[in-house]
Amino acid sequence: MFAIVGLIVVMVMVFGGFVAAGGKFGIILASLPFEMMMIGGAAVGSFVAANSGEVMGAGAKGFGRVIKGSKWKKQDYQDLLCLLFALTKMIRTKGPIAAEAHVENPTESSLFSEYPKILADKFTITFICDFLRMMTMNFDDVHQIEEIMEKELEKHHHEDMRAQEALQAVADALPALGIVAAVLGVIKTMASITEPPEVLGALIGGALTGTFLGVLLAYGMVGPLASRLKQVIDEDSKYVNIVRDTLVAHLHGNSPQISVEIGRQAVPSKLKPSFYELEEKLAEAPVA
Repeated sequence: MFAIVGLIVVMVMVFGGFVAAGGKFGIILASLPFEMMMIGGAAVGSFVAANSGEVMGAGAKGFGRVIKGSKWKKQDYQDLLCLLFALTKMIRTKGPIAAEAHVENPTESSLFSEYPKILADKFTITFICDFLRMMTMNFDDVHQIEEIMEKELEKHHHEDMRAQEALQAVADALPALGIVAAVLGVIKTMASITEPPEVLGALIGGALTGTFLGVLLAYGMVGPLASRLKQVIDEDSKYVNIVRDTLVAHLHGNSPQISVEIGRQAVPSKLKPSFYELEEKLAEAPVA
């Protein structure tokens, strides 16, 4: 929502200032369709040429992520901690084999089904189940598991960032594409050099519109959206870090309460439940 408000402010301030200074929209409106065709078309074409279908799809979805913001809210962090508490407590009291039925088929698990939003997130649920499955196979080398977790998280974050990097590349290219459009406008102007000054002035103004649009789109629209997408991806990536911290703490021999408390410390400050808030949630949380 703030992204939309910000873009509206950019447009109102730029064009409002232009009008307040006595500028006239006639030349801009006359050249806008052709300049946008050249700049926007070249930007889209370069985006398609530079990226795979998967990245292009992620880039398109990235605009939705920018508008909606981070996927995970305070309640989601509390739900994740409650789920991890139930799992670590089950393993602690009944042994790793007790979690096997839940891990092998989480969609039919009575425990995972209590948290539909977590269950719907493929990466989070796969991450939890994969490493719990390792524990059921008596693979309990803490340092090795932590290293594998780190590599998996880094890989996922890198793959998630490809869409943002593609959008940022488009933003970086837009000023140069604006110059391309402006140069073509100058070429057109030079072909009409014998025309009277008022005609030449309109042609030069139309050519400069290309440079203006390229810079405005780069630094006033696409660049800020790419920057915001990076923030959203970074915020969302912190969610699964809690799984890593909690499970590693469990493997170190800590009680479920301590393991979950260690996981709570990794929650972003603005979404972090207090110790007593989490304690109340754990008391009310369903158990397997």
